[in-house]
Amino acid sequence: MSKTELVHGESARWDLSCFYSGLDDPQLDDDLRCWVDDAKAFHADHKGRLAQTLPRAIRDFADLQMLVGKVMMYLSLRGTLNTGDAAVQAKMAEIENEVHLISADCLEFFEHELAEIDDAVIAAHAAKDQFVAKHLPWLELIRIFKKHLLLESIEAALTKRSQFGKSSWSEFFSEFEADLRFPWEGKEVALTKMLHVLTESKDAEERAEALKIINNGFAGHFAKYSAQTLYMVAGSHAVEVRERGYKHPMESRNKSSGLSDAVADALHNAVTEHAGPLARRYYKLKAALLGMPKLKWSDRNAPMPFTDTTTVAWEKAMEIVLAAYRSFSPTLARLVEQTIENKHIDAPVVPGKRGGAFNCSFVLPDDGTPVSFTFLNFLGSNRDVMRIAHELGHGVHGLLAGEAQGLLLQGAPIALCETASVFGEMTTFNHLKQELVKGGDLKPILALIMGKLDDAMNTVVRQINFSNFERRLHGWDPATGSWKSIRKMSVEELDALWLETAYELYGQPGEVFTYENTEHLWAYISHFHNPFYVYGYAFGELLTQSLYAARPRLGNKFEPLYLDMLRAGGSKDVVSLLEPFGLNPADPNFWAEGIKISMEAMVEEAERIARHLGLVT
Repeated sequence: MSKTELVHGESARWDLSCFYSGLDDPQLDDDLRCWVDDAKAFHADHKGRLAQTLPRAIRDFADLQMLVGKVMMYLSLRGTLNTGDAAVQAKMAEIENEVHLISADCLEFFEHELAEIDDAVIAAHAAKDQFVAKHLPWLELIRIFKKHLLLESIEAALTKRSQFGKSSWSEFFSEFEADLRFPWEGKEVALTKMLHVLTESKDAEERAEALKIINNGFAGHFAKYSAQTLYMVAGSHAVEVRERGYKHPMESRNKSSGLSDAVADALHNAVTEHAGPLARRYYKLKAALLGMPKLKWSDRNAPMPFTDTTTVAWEKAMEIVLAAYRSFSPTLARLVEQTIENKHIDAPVVPGKRGGAFNCSFVLPDDGTPVSFTFLNFLGSNRDVMRIAHELGHGVHGLLAGEAQGLLLQGAPIALCETASVFGEMTTFNHLKQELVKGGDLKPILALIMGKLDDAMNTVVRQINFSNFERRLHGWDPATGSWKSIRKMSVEELDALWLETAYELYGQPGEVFTYENTEHLWAYISHFHNPFYVYGYAFGELLTQSLYAARPRLGNKFEPLYLDMLRAGGSKDVVSLLEPFGLNPADPNFWAEGIKISMEAMVEEAERIARHLGLVT
């Protein structure tokens, strides 16, 4: 194995053979033909008779979803490894077209008839059939959207057109972004490398230059395309909101997350009122530790001067994460080991590979085996180590829920999607911190805390900053709290809105930050293409910090309660899942308390250590 492989994990590549042997595997086309036949049979067997055939229909529908999901997930995962692979793109487009057409003709009735079945009929089936009883939460989630369904013929037409709508803009955006190149040190490098400089370089001038190059690189064609993509996403969403009778653009997201509008608003308000001022306090501490009167935006994620920025080799990074997971739960550690053994982690940065990191979990047809695939762009930073812990948290969540619940209830609502991932980060952070405490040197401990605070501020404050930008893009008026019609914004208008929403949380120019070379940074945030997804990160961070703080109180009871929560998948709502831990996210004080016991406590600890070391007065 070469030195590069030892450092950057070049050998950690996905084995996708649990799906297919390759793009030319005849089983792929056989599975699609089988799905088409089964979908037509589903329509013939259940349309107009769902009240009588419900138990078998749910089973048949789950089988259909697993089979077509196997095909689509394989192609999607293959596509992220090389966004310019024309063969994969063509195959995906071909299959998506057929899936949408067949779904519209054969499956569209299912949701409509489910919504219309009398409650007493469903209760009678559930009393006789355990599979129906188990899937009552899934049925209830579909049925809460009953009044927002359009005529079946209209829904079918929308399904047929869907692949040519806003998703196509987002797909091309991913290709466009992956192809971006920036001039750096005599080379043309990808965005992943440039962002790495911002988080790892100890040279303020180098960081500032990197941000300038990034911001300039987003200008021109990329910003124009991104602006048009946002308009297409927001515009199509606005039409759908009106047609389906939602009160406002966020209502469907809140409902699908099992949250009231009041809880979502309370989160945004708490971050603005409590976490915003705390962020400004934190970044003033950071400026002092960096020896700067004010921070440039390029300094926001900068490491401390005394941070060990030695590249962490891939094998070492995995050892750290595994040791952290073992320190909390052997069950979770074994699932991580299984993911490694199955070659379900793709780690290195390679040309054409999509940027960022994610985890994707699924339940395979036939035997119902849950699988989880983790996607990384590993460059060996301490932040990359935390990212591994984060994405593998998603992975163990998906594996536990998939095994316990099956495909239809595997996915937790967005409000809980980040729980296991943030918990994995916290477990790794505290494991590293305990190891440093043994050494007795306070500087590495301070560096670790500051790094964790950088991440927490990004997850909570930055994501609500994103959410505020997005809400205004979709027509929210902060002055009145009402929603207006959207309008197409130019690049210059989006630049101004981006800065305006940043100032509200991070302070006016000169208070804490200068903001040069930041106006185009909205352009690469792909989460905006999935409306109102971003606030789930802040929700998950604060909820999980409150959950983590409950560990000492619950002692040995905590791990089994936590594993049961992960196994629940989408079978319970947030309030029910947190009740055994003595937590209630519906409490108006929940979010402010979460900020206090997590982020504020860490800021106070960092301030104490910094004063003790004589680094600040």
